[in-house]
Amino acid sequence: MVHTKAETLGDVIKAARQRSGLTIEELANRLDISERYLYRIENEGKKPSYEILYNLIRELAITPDSIFYPERSDKDSEIEDLIRRLYNCDERSLEVIKATAIALIDTAPKKN
Repeated sequence: MVHTKAETLGDVIKAARQRSGLTIEELANRLDISERYLYRIENEGKKPSYEILYNLIRELAITPDSIFYPERSDKDSEIEDLIRRLYNCDERSLEVIKATAIALIDTAPKKN
């Protein structure tokens, strides 16, 4: 997903949290921070520390580029998101995904 330049870090984090189905309380507990601190990041422009930003990116599966390079294309962002998700798969899942991808590519109509 591409974010517009007008979106703030807080907007990106809030949207990712909501997509994940987490409440502020649940995410704050997972990150071991106060709900108020997370609320301030999302809604008041509070800038998190590097450690908290890192944990937010990992916990919410946010691509760092969506924060630092919001102008990048949807396709680049989707590919990076897929690659990041692949790193979280176990070996069996990777084999299934690889076989599926190869089958889809091999049977797809050829581009001219």
